[in-house]
Amino acid sequence: MPHVVVKLWPGKSEAQKRALSDAIVADVTAILGYGEQSVSVGFEEVPAADWNNAVFGPDILSKWDTLLKQPGYGERPKER
Repeated sequence: MPHVVVKLWPGKSEAQKRALSDAIVADVTAILGYGEQSVSVGFEEVPAADWNNAVFGPDILSKWDTLLKQPGYGERPKER
């Protein structure tokens, strides 16, 4: 724990994914105080055509209030 999932469009190289994974692990261990052995990072490639239904709706819009960094794209949820 923790487990970080990065959802992104296909097309990034394994070297780019490895570099991002290494940066995430370094920051998690430094900021949260976990050992490297406690952190896992996964990647899920989602085609652009599926992004709204597979990621934006369920992971972003429906959890808007939990996001510490909101995206600069897409329609925002209406204020209550």
